[in-house]
Amino acid sequence: MPKQRIKKTEVPKDGISGIKPTKLKPPQGISFSFKYYQDSNSKFSCSEKEVFYWLTLLERLKALSSMTAQELLVNRSSTLRCQPIRWEDTSERAFGLPNEEQLVDIPYQFSISSNEHGRVHGFFIHEIFYIVWLDPDHLLYPAKN
Repeated sequence: MPKQRIKKTEVPKDGISGIKPTKLKPPQGISFSFKYYQDSNSKFSCSEKEVFYWLTLLERLKALSSMTAQELLVNRSSTLRCQPIRWEDTSERAFGLPNEEQLVDIPYQFSISSNEHGRVHGFFIHEIFYIVWLDPDHLLYPAKN
């Protein structure tokens, strides 16, 4: 008995329903990730912060998400103060992440608001800023005597 061949079914490129797939544009601007966020460090814990702190933080992240990483890094606004972290000037030596030397090219910080709510510390990988520490009390940089 000869084998019967099954005819190949032609599926339209637009799908069976005729609905064309939506092509999303890549996001324009910075995204924020808490993948490496460390709230366990008592120096950078925000568990006791009031709601106003969190709302201010979210407003800052929202505003920054309309910028590209490059725009943030070259911005010289006195209220933003985005700059690299120089570990030798701080109370820490690194974030303490596994494989940090491969993961973190340059650590950065920026202000949440003009000195009132502290800073956000982390690093970029492309257009994603990975938040590691929230520093509402400016404890990364000890007071200079």
